[in-house]
Amino acid sequence: MKNLVGACMFGQSGGPTSVINSSAAGVFTEALKQGNITAVYGAEHGIVGILNEKFFDISKEDPKEIELLKYTPSSALGSARYKLKDADVDDTDYKRILEVFEKYNIRYFFYNGGNDSMDTCNKVSKYLQSVGYECNVIGVPKTIDNDLFGTDHCPGYASAAKYIANTIMECYLDAKVYNFGQVCIIEIMGRNAGWLTAAAALAGYKGLGADLIYLPEVPFDTDKFVESVKSVCEKNDNKCIVAVSEGLKNAEGKYVAECTVSQNDTFGHAQLGGLAQILANVVKEKLGVKVRAIELSLMQRCGAHLASKTDVEEAFNAGAFAVRSAVEGETDKMVIFERSSDENGNYVCKNVLMPLELAANTEKKVPLEWITQDGSYVGDEFIEYALPLIQGDAKAPLEDGLPRFAQLKKVFANV
Repeated sequence: MKNLVGACMFGQSGGPTSVINSSAAGVFTEALKQGNITAVYGAEHGIVGILNEKFFDISKEDPKEIELLKYTPSSALGSARYKLKDADVDDTDYKRILEVFEKYNIRYFFYNGGNDSMDTCNKVSKYLQSVGYECNVIGVPKTIDNDLFGTDHCPGYASAAKYIANTIMECYLDAKVYNFGQVCIIEIMGRNAGWLTAAAALAGYKGLGADLIYLPEVPFDTDKFVESVKSVCEKNDNKCIVAVSEGLKNAEGKYVAECTVSQNDTFGHAQLGGLAQILANVVKEKLGVKVRAIELSLMQRCGAHLASKTDVEEAFNAGAFAVRSAVEGETDKMVIFERSSDENGNYVCKNVLMPLELAANTEKKVPLEWITQDGSYVGDEFIEYALPLIQGDAKAPLEDGLPRFAQLKKVFANV
């Protein structure tokens, strides 16, 4: 629907990243320029803020603070993990969203998130179409898991991968300095896709990496794992570094870490964690060596001090592209990244659009051909894929030696 005149609404959803706010900055900066967009709103806690009619008037923000969003980690507007039921099962939330959109004349809706967030975006878009309400809806990708279907990579992944690679290099230098042996098991995020754990190979590319890398794409055998650790230790003075995905599953498809799961999240996913300690206990019992378990946990998501400049810029551009596309009449789409090379063979990334429904609840996994036959490492194909994404340095300016992150006023919108 081209030439729509009205307000735009932007929301953030799912887990935070180092660059999700860079996409927000792209949306806000571009939306504030557009003559067809009469007001720019940011929902507090994503779709929940819309349902509760709580959102901020972005025109009240200092442009300098919006610029600082590019270098500010996490979700500046607040995130949510709220799953909309199918409209044909319960349309209560959809009617409320429509009511709010009509009240504020929302004609452009941008939702920034991963698989489940794109499902929410898709459901809202389809419902608005079904009731004849004109509103252009565009999903803006985000997930450190890098598992959104259809896009070469996702904003947030590169910076998290860079953090993981740097951290493992530092752990390597720490763990292998002693004159006695030690097995170090590092647990990395990734429920069903191993893109983040594969980033450990970037440290290996520099000669300071893990000896073994295990991704959830391949069934995990604990006995074979112990034998592999033993083999590395025998060749390396009882020293071994292992990177494991939190989502490792056995041959029966059961999460190895399930015994530590106490509950599911609001999307119904098992909340994983503690795998490194489980495996550390097994190795200590079987091999009798000193073992240290490290869980990177939340730190890998928002390590903006190691953000990739490429990631920051691509995230910003994705937000701006979403706005331009919507104003030009596009709707029911998600922004994706298309990789190519210039005439000199240098990496180039282009934004294009893909139907939202293709991205909703669909996971992209590490290609099996990129994983070694024994399932304990990744090949050079991954290095060639990931290396261009982590280039450059982008940091917030410093004040008193500490980062100066964006400080939004967060003025609630009034009719």
